[in-house]
Amino acid sequence: MSESGGENLYDEVISAPEPQQIDEELSTKLGLLAEDAILRGRPYQSEDCHTCVYYLDTDKDVSYCWHPKLRILVGAEWWCQWWEEIPAE
Repeated sequence: MSESGGENLYDEVISAPEPQQIDEELSTKLGLLAEDAILRGRPYQSEDCHTCVYYLDTDKDVSYCWHPKLRILVGAEWWCQWWEEIPAE
């Protein structure tokens, strides 16, 4: 309605976003996965996901890790216990 009609487009109250049950379940599941993998958001010495054989696209800052025990998106600078050097060609 128009401003003269009483109700205004800007009168709608938008509630704050809240996590849903699925978000809490996924958070718990992924937290356990990260703990099991000893997944860290920083490199370990010269080892990082970007230099790991399981990091799918080394040209990206975030890519898919296809290690059978992870299979999640990871950051290039991250590290986990299953890091393996990319073989020299």
